[in-house]
Amino acid sequence: MDNVDEISPKRRQVLDAAGRLFTSEGFAAVSMDAVAREAGVSKATLYAYFTGKHALFGAVVAERCVAMVEASRIVNDHDAPLRECMRRQVDFWLRFLISPAAIGTYRTVLAEGGRFPDLAHAFYEAGPAAGLRWIGLWIAEEQRRGRLRAEIDPRRAAPQFTALLRGDLYIQVALGLIPVPSEEAIVAEVDAATDTLLRAYAAA
Repeated sequence: MDNVDEISPKRRQVLDAAGRLFTSEGFAAVSMDAVAREAGVSKATLYAYFTGKHALFGAVVAERCVAMVEASRIVNDHDAPLRECMRRQVDFWLRFLISPAAIGTYRTVLAEGGRFPDLAHAFYEAGPAAGLRWIGLWIAEEQRRGRLRAEIDPRRAAPQFTALLRGDLYIQVALGLIPVPSEEAIVAEVDAATDTLLRAYAAA
């Protein structure tokens, strides 16, 4: 992934434009010309930042992941009661997974990943893998504090954590059956997942 200038306004324009196009039209249908037009920059400027479409898509995913990790700091809490801390984690990650940006990116990768393995790899490393590492660190800190079972392997527990969030609500949102789930549905899903995780991982 190319990195010319993290704070350049033009780079920000390009990433925002590319994100909109990839989400709405899919990876294969989007050309670098289209991104340049959408961003209001020249092709020369676009290629100064990114060597090609794969690099650009990887940058879009990575940028969204960085924003997600930054946002997750608000729930990086270990001082409240365990149930409250766990529920905050579940609520944050579920809402992220069913957000339009996350769903749109995931659909794009599913549709194009078979033809473009590098695309799928870039998405996994910048998105799911980064999120799993963050969750694993949170679990490890809770273990250190004696609130989660010591024998748990955080590297295995983190994907189990996220798998629990990809239940019926997530599937229906991903399929477009309920593009905007109700707050009641989200809260019910969060409460159920929190109960299950605490039964599985909480220290005696």
